[in-house]
Amino acid sequence: MTTHETETLFPTTPPPRVLSIAGTDPTGGAGIQADLKSIAANGGFGMAVVTALVAQNTQGVRSIHIPPVAFLREQLDAVSDDVQIDAVKIGMLGNSEIIDTVTAWLAQNRPPVVVLDPVMVATSGDRLLNAEAEAALRQLLHKADLITPNMPELAVLAQTQEAHEWPEVLAQARAVAAQYQVHVLAKGGHLQGHRAPDALVTIDGHIQEFAGQRVETKNTHGTGCSYSAALATLRPQVQNWGQAVAIAKPWLTESIRHADSLHVGHGNGPIHHFAGMWQRAKR
Repeated sequence: MTTHETETLFPTTPPPRVLSIAGTDPTGGAGIQADLKSIAANGGFGMAVVTALVAQNTQGVRSIHIPPVAFLREQLDAVSDDVQIDAVKIGMLGNSEIIDTVTAWLAQNRPPVVVLDPVMVATSGDRLLNAEAEAALRQLLHKADLITPNMPELAVLAQTQEAHEWPEVLAQARAVAAQYQVHVLAKGGHLQGHRAPDALVTIDGHIQEFAGQRVETKNTHGTGCSYSAALATLRPQVQNWGQAVAIAKPWLTESIRHADSLHVGHGNGPIHHFAGMWQRAKR
């Protein structure tokens, strides 16, 4: 990490106040638990509003409890009535009532940075949202500044088949960016082979690519949550989305590279959000 990047992550001004709106993961690898770690690792002060209580571990989800949406709105209002929010990261929403509640709150409060990780497709390939919720999520896209879908989710948003080659991914991202007037982070994590590129696709179709190499590990649980939370945290600290991705992607790769050292669970374990920070602290 360069001196400039260190200064960016640990500024002398107050850290950005970043709100995560997402579900939980009691083993700490995904959801708001991962978001809060990502926010802290990238120089922000993390806050969290819970959309769903999830009984899960590294081996899978067991059950989901959805609190009343009125309580969701109370959580959101409690934060925004008191704290100046610099950025919002949105993850698991689950149903149309939750999505509509978050959309209405965003319209009223208009935070300066909104990153949406559209949780739409499970690892198994199953769709996580019914038709009504999917329609509501498409409306929410208009409230976001940046969306971070994986390849299956990008295909759903583009209303086409999942891409298998990188040029197809970029074409889908361009189409989604133009349709919803939102920046898209196209992610190549599901591609075959050793390459794992990402690309920032702007509303006007400009593409800025970021090279990457795949890290061979099964411990990538919560990668999407962590990446989107990092970007939400970095954007208030830098000049544009390209700079945010240029810092977040190496941090994420570093966190994945050291994931095996955590030894958390018997399934797909979490990434190591603080690997680099802990190593540098020992020097």
